[in-house]
Parts: sequence; structure tokens; C-alpha cells
Amino acid sequence: MCDDAGVIAPVDARWCVYLLRCADGSLYTGITRDLPRRLRQHNGELVGGSRYTRSRRPVALAWSTQAECRAEAQRLEASIKALSRAAKWALVRG
Repeated sequence: MCDDAGVIAPVDARWCVYLLRCADGSLYTGITRDLPRRLRQHNGELVGGSRYTRSRRPVALAWSTQAECRAEAQRLEASIKALSRAAKWALVRG
């Protein structure tokens, strides 16, 4: 069961787990509630991108999926980060 600490969010404001393909060929994993905004942040169009992607721009969305709550998104993010590079690319390819 998911509980985002009593935060009431719109029905369509689910958490998103995503993989970015960076300009240097590496992959970056993250979570967000607003994927288009987060992509703009990672690409430097808006303030707030990660330090990792700042030096690896441009980045492009490689894969994403929805999660019901933050806890579920964080668990999925952690499991993806634990995968090997080859397994992450297999996930991207489907």
C-alpha cells in the first residue's frame, strides 16, 4: 500500500520512474511527478537539474514507467540502479 505522508495529489499526478540517455552514452535513473519539467531541468532549460547530467548534456528520455506512489517509485528506482549497464539497456530496448 502506498502512502505519501498524507499528501493529497490530483489523480493524474502519479510518480514516474525514468531512464535518461546522456550525451556520453551513460544512463541516469530518477523519479519525478512532472517528467516534461524534469527533462527540461536535466537539459539546463530550467533550474534544478542533477549534477550528474549537467556535464553530460543533452540528455534524452530512454524509458519511463508510472508508479502509484513515491515509495513504490523509490523502490523501483533503487532496483534499476542496482542493475548492470547491460540489463539497463535491455530494459530500454524492451
